[in-house]
Amino acid sequence: MSHETRGVSRATSIDLEGQLADLGARYDASPHYPVESLALLAREGWGRRFAPVESGGTAYDGPADKALALMDALRCVGRADLSVGRLFEGHVNALALFDWYGDPRQKAWLGAVLARGGWFGVWATEPPPGVRLIGDRLHGAKMFATGAGGLRHAVVTAQPEQGERQLIIVAADEAARADLSGWRVRGMRATTSGRYDLTGLKIEPEQRLGRPGDYDREPRFTAGAWRFTAVQLGGIEGLVLALREALSEAARGDPIQRARFADAVVAARTAWLWVREAARRAASEAPDAEDFARATRGVVERSALDVMELAARAVGTRSAFDGERVDKITRDLSLYLRQAGPDHAKDQAARTWLDRDLWGEGDALW
Repeated sequence: MSHETRGVSRATSIDLEGQLADLGARYDASPHYPVESLALLAREGWGRRFAPVESGGTAYDGPADKALALMDALRCVGRADLSVGRLFEGHVNALALFDWYGDPRQKAWLGAVLARGGWFGVWATEPPPGVRLIGDRLHGAKMFATGAGGLRHAVVTAQPEQGERQLIIVAADEAARADLSGWRVRGMRATTSGRYDLTGLKIEPEQRLGRPGDYDREPRFTAGAWRFTAVQLGGIEGLVLALREALSEAARGDPIQRARFADAVVAARTAWLWVREAARRAASEAPDAEDFARATRGVVERSALDVMELAARAVGTRSAFDGERVDKITRDLSLYLRQAGPDHAKDQAARTWLDRDLWGEGDALW
């Protein structure tokens, strides 16, 4: 499938990115849940594109084709606004969980919610002692819950009294349960990633998604990290675009500045190659998909850090001015890159790479 048939044309995505970027600047200046941005994506059909076919999602030729279309979509939203990209990534993560583990009734319900413009998230991070499912009631809270109080629903993890943790579908828009007071950050402000109290919620059987342990099943759990690296890649690409726009004619005539821009392009395209390969391997659930995703996290982080430094050096003091696009993307990327356990992820990938060349597929060096 061509890019045009896989997703949307580049011309269409540029228009959408422009609208999302304008909205994103407003949400950055006055942080709150980005209602208008998500409504725009829903009107364009992006809220249900990657849903199960039974829920009204697009039918793709196969898992790899769907993954590449999703990669393009995540990059597109990430280029425009990383906060909305993070929300969009959580949403498509939830859609994947419904696709893998939902029963026909749950998929039909999902389709009805999406038709009304509803958005989902996936919340797993929690303060001790964690969220517990005791009888038919939840106890505990989630933290760093992206979209808390704004999303329609979230898929959360809960620990039953016995066995592995269970996925639960809950309402995510109860303002009284959301506490955003601690989300005082330099970047990613509009994600409204606060605390959400689940204590006392009664859980009906149809709210249990899949079987205990499904969320942690490999390679889906670890290999799925490629999705957030795709959003981060979009942020890197957005920064390269902003850098190019910021370079004056005099700067473009300076060989040092041109060298910086060339290095930024190479870093962005290097990240693209790794994210694309990680997406492809995750889609096929290849044996090495987990370690490839772990390594990709490090590649994307390094590319982002390099491009942020290059942009700051090339643009100078103006790169730190409030309202400048280079400043917003840099602040957002700086926070978004802080995913859990980067050194451990790289070490795990290195252990496997020492054993065998994960690139493989007829081109292994050892």
